[in-house]
Amino acid sequence: MSKLRFDVVQEAFKKKAKDVTAPNERQSAYFGELVFNRDKMRKYLDSKVFNALVDCIDNGHPLDLSTADKVAGGMKEWALEHGVTHITHWFQPLTELTAEKHDSMLEYDGKGGVIEAFNGKSLIQQEPDASSFPSGGIRATFEARGYTAWDPTSPVFIQGDTLCIPTVFISYTGEALDYKTPLKKSLKAVSEAALPICRLFNPDVKKVYSYLGWEQEYFLVDEDLYAARPDLMLTGRTLVGHASSKNQQLDDHYFAAIPSRVAAFMRELEIEGCKLGIPLKTRHNEVAPNQFEFASIYGECNLSNDQNQMIMNTMNTVARKHGFVVLLHEKPFAGINGSGKHNNWSLGTDTGTQLLAPGKDALGNLQFVTFFVNVLAAVQRHNALLKASIASATNEHRLGANEAPPAIVSAFLGRTMTEVLRKLVELPSGTPIEIAGKTGASVGLVEIPEIFLDNTDRNRTSPFAFTGNRFEFRAVGSSSNCAGAMIALSAAVAQQLNLFKGDLDRELATGKPLEIAVMDTLKPIIRSVIDVVCFDGNGYSDEWQREAARRGLDTERSAPEIIKAYTTPESVELFTSLGIMTRKELEARNEVKWEMYSKKIQIEARVLGRMAINHIIPAALAYQNALLKNISLMKENFPESYKEKASVAIKLSDKISGWVTELESLVGNMVEARKKANAITDEYEKAVAYHKIAESLSTIRTPIDQLEEVVDNDTWPLPKYRELLFIN
Repeated sequence: MSKLRFDVVQEAFKKKAKDVTAPNERQSAYFGELVFNRDKMRKYLDSKVFNALVDCIDNGHPLDLSTADKVAGGMKEWALEHGVTHITHWFQPLTELTAEKHDSMLEYDGKGGVIEAFNGKSLIQQEPDASSFPSGGIRATFEARGYTAWDPTSPVFIQGDTLCIPTVFISYTGEALDYKTPLKKSLKAVSEAALPICRLFNPDVKKVYSYLGWEQEYFLVDEDLYAARPDLMLTGRTLVGHASSKNQQLDDHYFAAIPSRVAAFMRELEIEGCKLGIPLKTRHNEVAPNQFEFASIYGECNLSNDQNQMIMNTMNTVARKHGFVVLLHEKPFAGINGSGKHNNWSLGTDTGTQLLAPGKDALGNLQFVTFFVNVLAAVQRHNALLKASIASATNEHRLGANEAPPAIVSAFLGRTMTEVLRKLVELPSGTPIEIAGKTGASVGLVEIPEIFLDNTDRNRTSPFAFTGNRFEFRAVGSSSNCAGAMIALSAAVAQQLNLFKGDLDRELATGKPLEIAVMDTLKPIIRSVIDVVCFDGNGYSDEWQREAARRGLDTERSAPEIIKAYTTPESVELFTSLGIMTRKELEARNEVKWEMYSKKIQIEARVLGRMAINHIIPAALAYQNALLKNISLMKENFPESYKEKASVAIKLSDKISGWVTELESLVGNMVEARKKANAITDEYEKAVAYHKIAESLSTIRTPIDQLEEVVDNDTWPLPKYRELLFIN
């Protein structure tokens, strides 16, 4: 290792864990301290305004401007007590990141001074410049207007000196330019589709909620080592690097004791999350070295998604305080596991019923089976779209890589529920569905065990697994906005529930009792999902690839091709019929996804090419010069036997010459391919071209990693995996 790099590594290792002192209170005492939640509303708003705001949040009734002014006044009073000086409309553009423009509260007072001012108009709507955000052709660069509009269902919060107002982001002509707008529409659609079905079982149900519990995986690296890796800094992943002698093969990092520096980071992150009302529940080491995970408590989907975006921003800030950089790339290191973001999803009613958990009686179990089967049918019908919802240049590295869900969307049920579904198909009409152990036996009884949560094993190769009272969509990438997957899933389920309700109404119209009509409607759906989308085996096997294709499931692996699923006739009908997105919005999102794909691969290709020419080849030649000097000295001093005495140096020099020549040629070919791709104007065609370039990057990496193995450590210019992957 070079002296410079040795000093960098030593300095990084010398950094001690920052002493994080939690507030001298229980977590519950400062939970939501920086959130304008209902407790704050009661304190800072009068009862009439409070009730109007709650009615707006819970029932969607609009606020008049006068009431909005009073709400803004209460928020301002609370914010000033926390030292707030600015406000921002916080939104989620199609970059998959968050965006914010800060405006000071200062206004002239008309007397030569200034005052802090914040009114209902500023709360409800703002007009940030929309020209530089990706829009997929919805608007031209010179058309700058875009509007943000307050989302009252997601609480206002404080970060630093800024009052952050969660908002939607739309164009001047009304099209959605963000993730929140279609997410909220899709959640409304699934609620409206589920509600009439729920009321058949319980007339008191007034609303159906979607719930999301995310599990966030990530890597940490020392910031000094990060700064010495151009690829990490510019792309989020290592484009070169030979495997460390030790990585994850001993499985000794998974769930092991958390390193002290990391534990200090996690503790501060939990404190900051708690203040922001984000209930972080678990933390642990993940499989790969330097890989970790935390997860939140289940929550309403829109709010939970906002909280994931908030905590992703917060973790970067907190990590820097501890000498770390957070890596959210799905595959930052070759040869070890990448990172995902598992989305645990379910439905529930305002009466407290969990629709994807077994009920307390036969009718409750019938309701459970109804929603359970229809979710599976939705996944079957739109499996290609669900895969498109998580497809990206970064997640493409992870899917199908024998460490994560395969690039085929199927559902894992576990033996118990698979047997339940098979029995349901065979049941005589009218047989009750009961919970074993709670009622007497009956002919044809379908036994759903009383202790159900322990009755379903986990299948890590399944992208969509049932885990007892919810489904876990495991294919979402760690850097992604959860909303992308939740929009597609919610829309698919809403459509399927509407179709089911139509079929059920026809059965009920014949005079059949509810229980018989429901089962007669469900049975053909069950037969289909068992034969097509349900799969409990090894998702990585070649046999499953062939079997999935035979079943009619989408097996495409190229992200540019996968993304096309958004604009198939089936997908367009799905989104437009439910009022979630128009054809124009869908086409625009495809354009954005293809454009983002091309740009990310373009950046990687540029970085790798320049690293090869400016870092790797000069280092290799410098070491080769040292070898040649050694050979020359051997020849000078041992003219008769120098070939034998310098045989190692000669072999290494020859290998270096071969690898350097190969590398220079591969980089040249890649540059030419990139020039051709850049000339393509159609975004889909360009993405296809860049997909081929992406495949070539691993080929370029091969001679570089071989050179790393032979060039002496003092000469090699980059921190190696053994330095990056282990925190002291």
